Amino acid sequence: MSDWKKRLVDQLEPVLQLADPRPAISAYHDMPYAIFRYPPEDEFDLRQELARLRTRLEQSGKRVTSISLSACLQEALIAVGLEPEALAQAEQSVGLDATVETIHEVLSHNQPLDELVAAHIPADADPLRDVVFLTRAGALFPVYRTSSLLEQLKGKVAVPAVLFYPGELDGAAGLRFMGVLDAEHNYRPKIY
Repeated sequence: MSDWKKRLVDQLEPVLQLADPRPAISAYHDMPYAIFRYPPEDEFDLRQELARLRTRLEQSGKRVTSISLSACLQEALIAVGLEPEALAQAEQSVGLDATVETIHEVLSHNQPLDELVAAHIPADADPLRDVVFLTRAGALFPVYRTSSLLEQLKGKVAVPAVLFYPGELDGAAGLRFMGVLDAEHNYRPKIY
């Protein structure tokens, strides 16, 4: 069994199975979420394992909501009229860096990603029953850092949530998004 699969089953799952996972998942009452890291190249294997984990959690009485950050990104871009064809044309005409900056602005200001994520959490979410999976974070590469998303979600998420993070651990609390970007060392949530 790979390291990340072992961590998923032996470390994260028992926490999510608790009657109230919040104290175990985070030391911060207004940030009841954690980060689960996995190698970016194992994305498809992770999706299969998450489907199995979801089933086990639901069989134990939890309600699991999966929020695709890829779908949130697409939702934000469509809301401001940036269809895939328009993005491709923009990249050709103004270059990759300017296009990346435009998408970052959309997710930061026009259609804030944290608000899109929060809107997908069930209105009747119960911290003792609900669990949120934030998936497909790799779609944000290289336009948006997940550390920004987690900080902006502070106080907006009341149920246990896990960001499934494609990247590498750097030191005790640093993460390298997609194993490429320089490590971010300001993650406060627990890293599994």
